[in-house]
Parts: sequence; structure tokens; C-alpha cells
Amino acid sequence: MQEVRLIEVKEEILSGNKALADQVRQKMRDRRTYLLNLMSSPGAGKTSLILKTIEELKDELQMGVIEADIDSMVDSEKVAAQGITVIQLRTGGFCHLDAAMVSKGLDVMDLDTLDLLIIENVGNLVCPAEFDTGATRNAMILSVPEGDDKPLKYPLMFSICDVLVVNKIDYLDYEDFDLETMKERVLNLNPDIKVLEVSCRTGEGISAWTSWLRKEVAAFNIR
Repeated sequence: MQEVRLIEVKEEILSGNKALADQVRQKMRDRRTYLLNLMSSPGAGKTSLILKTIEELKDELQMGVIEADIDSMVDSEKVAAQGITVIQLRTGGFCHLDAAMVSKGLDVMDLDTLDLLIIENVGNLVCPAEFDTGATRNAMILSVPEGDDKPLKYPLMFSICDVLVVNKIDYLDYEDFDLETMKERVLNLNPDIKVLEVSCRTGEGISAWTSWLRKEVAAFNIR
């Protein structure tokens, strides 16, 4: 029996991606366009939050969206209907975006006209956390119906994000979800993360989210 050689490739892949992600970040700094990477599991409310963000900020900021899905253009069509520039990235089976994929989207966008560009990453709490997209900041959504144990099951996702949006808080009275326990678990993983509570259905808390985003974009543009 011949000896089987084991070659570790993950570190090499991630290292190459990190170098390209740094190039993307520099490009966005040069163009003065804030790039937000928004992640969550399927159905947590990424598109709903993006639409609420457009509604609140469209008169203040020039916005664009990069939509990523394994298939379908349903989310990008919803965004385009709001008059927002949107690019669809069809990953063809990949469960995440990496810097190379994002770069392809950026190449066909007029970044000089945009203040804020939001990436709606593929719905997944595992793979997207491992790949740097080159974003200025990482944000994630955890919806109440998913449960308060998700920080224990997917610690990397909560560790790499700058802001956590807890969506569907209008379900708190109907779900066995302990908000304070969830926050404690998240802060144990990432003491610097900002936690915001919203309901995209009722609009509760959306102003706090858009206020954070507005300040982020303003600070980015005076660096």
C-alpha cells in the first residue's frame, strides 16, 4: 500500500484571501466608500434590514448592494425596486463570499458615486465567518426564532463581527429566548461587539441601527 500524503490547503487559501481582502479595503478607502459585510443564517432578515436601511438613509447616503446567493435573484430584485444600484453574485454552490468574489462585483460598480455599499452574504453561520471579504466592518443578524444558544454553536461568527443585530424582537413574548443570556454569551466571546435590538416588521430599533451606520460612514469619510 502506498503512503497517502496529506497536504493542508486551508491555511494557504485563507492567507491568499486575506491579501486580496486587504487590497479591497485599500480600494474602498481610496474611493471613500464604506463597505459593510452583512451575514446571518437564512431567513434571519438580511434583506428586510437592508430594505429598512434604504428607507431610512436613501435621502442622506448614496447606497449600493451586492447580493450573494447560491441561486435566485429574488432579493436583488427587491432592492432594485427601491431604485438602488445592486449587483447579484451567484455563487453556484459556494456557501460564502470571499474577497475575490466581492472584487468581481466591485469591478462593475461605479464606486465613486457610492457612500455606502452593503454586501448581503450567503445565508450561513459557518463559512462566511472564515473568509475576509475586505469589508470595512462585519455585521450579523440573529433572529429571535433561531434561539439564544447560537453564540455557543457558532462562536467564530459572533467573534469576528463588529455589530450584532437581534432581529424579530416582536417575537420575544412568544419564544423561549433569553435576551440577557444571549448577550452575556456574545460578550464573553467578543467584548467589543455592539448589540442592537430591532424588529424589521414593526420598525422598532431601526433608528438605532441606522444611527450607528450613519456615524460609521461619517467617521470613515474623515479619515
